[in-house]
Parts: sequence; structure tokens; C-alpha cells
Amino acid sequence: MTRSARHRRTLISAVSLTALVAAWEAALRVGWLPSNLVPLPSQIPGVLWAEVLDGIWLDVVLSSLSHYSIGLGIGSVLGIAVGMAAALLPRFDAAHSWLARLLRPIPPLAWIPFAIIWFGVTETAAAFIISIGVFWINYFTSYSAVRAIDDGYYEVARAFGQGGFGARLAKISLPAAAPGILGGLRAGLGQGWMTVVAAELFGIPGIGQRMMEASGLLATDVVVVYMLTIAALYALFDFLFMRIQRRVLRWQQ
Repeated sequence: MTRSARHRRTLISAVSLTALVAAWEAALRVGWLPSNLVPLPSQIPGVLWAEVLDGIWLDVVLSSLSHYSIGLGIGSVLGIAVGMAAALLPRFDAAHSWLARLLRPIPPLAWIPFAIIWFGVTETAAAFIISIGVFWINYFTSYSAVRAIDDGYYEVARAFGQGGFGARLAKISLPAAAPGILGGLRAGLGQGWMTVVAAELFGIPGIGQRMMEASGLLATDVVVVYMLTIAALYALFDFLFMRIQRRVLRWQQ
């Protein structure tokens, strides 16, 4: 895509978003939407500023980032490691394949009762819930990326005396599967934020708990503030990850 095409695409997206917000504001102003249930977009910046001044915004964001980062890290590392092991070791794949098929359809939120029983109402429980959702994304993307590698690469490696497991892993499997693995990591960033709010609904301090408190008071403007906060945090994380991904995969260009 050329630079002018990217600029045109960005402009169209900005105009569409602006039109949506303007229509939302106008619908509330003329009474088409109930003002007691839907906040005015023009009120959101003031509500955000009030949350920041009270110190609430920073506290809940840091709390969520804490167990989000732990859950993301654990889920990503284990997912990539187990997924690659399953793709490279046929016996290990056969030994756990039925277990993976049994556990994969279970949503992360279904583990909340066990998380409370095992860890209590703590950040560890929230990190556990987040790690489960992130794990399966990285597991399957890593597994698929490694299995998609052409067997010819391994045959060439054996011909040059690099047929050992460590050599194949470092010189073939990881480099060839890197695009797929990084794609899974990027998807895990979003999955983690989708899970973090739900993981906090049972009393863990963070964005989710603050949204539940606000919804109980019908403070929909506060709810929207934290919805937008999640969107902004994800956008920041995704932007930084894309910069890192381009550097890692520079050899593809």
C-alpha cells in the first residue's frame, strides 16, 4: 500500500469515527436516546479528567496492568512452548492431543470458581484467568506455524550435519515459524484485555471492578471512560508490538 493510499485510508477512518460521535451526540441532544442511560460524548473528557484528579484512574489502570502483564507473560510463554513441543515431538503431541481438545472449548471465565478456590480473591486469580485465554491462542498459532514448515528444510539441515533437535529448533523451527508465533502474540494482547475486565468482576481491584461500581450507580459516563481506556491501552500495546515485530521480521523484507 502506497503512502498516499494509507493517508487516504486514515482520513476516511477519522471522518467515519467523527461522524459516529457527532450522530451519537445529536441523538441525545434531540431526545432520540435516553440521556439517563447513554452519556453525552462531550461529557466524557470532563469525567476522565475528574477520575484522573481523584487518583482513581491511575490506581485502577496500574492494578489491571499488573495482573494483565503477569497473565499475558505466563500464557504466552507456556502457549508457545507447549505448542512448539507438540508440533516437533509426535509422541508428546499424541499424549496430550485429547486433553487439549477437551480443555480448549472451555472459556476462561468458566475457570473463575476454581480460580477463587485455589487462589482466593487475589490478583493471582485474575492473572490465572487471563493466562488461560492467552495460552490457547499462542498454543494453536505456534503449533500451526511449526507444522506448516516445509520438511525439505529439515532434510537440508540433516544433510549439513544439523539434524539434532537443538539445531533444528534454533536454525529452522523458530525462524521459519516466527511470523506465525508473533501473530499469535499479537492476538494474545487483545485477548488479554478482553479477559482482564471479566476476571476483575468478582472483586479484584482494577478497571473491571471500577466499571461494575459505576454501572451500579448508573454512571454510564464513567463506564465509557474505562471502555475507552481499555481501547487506548490496547492500541498503545499493539502499536509498540508492531514496531517490535517489524524489527524482528526485517529479514523478510
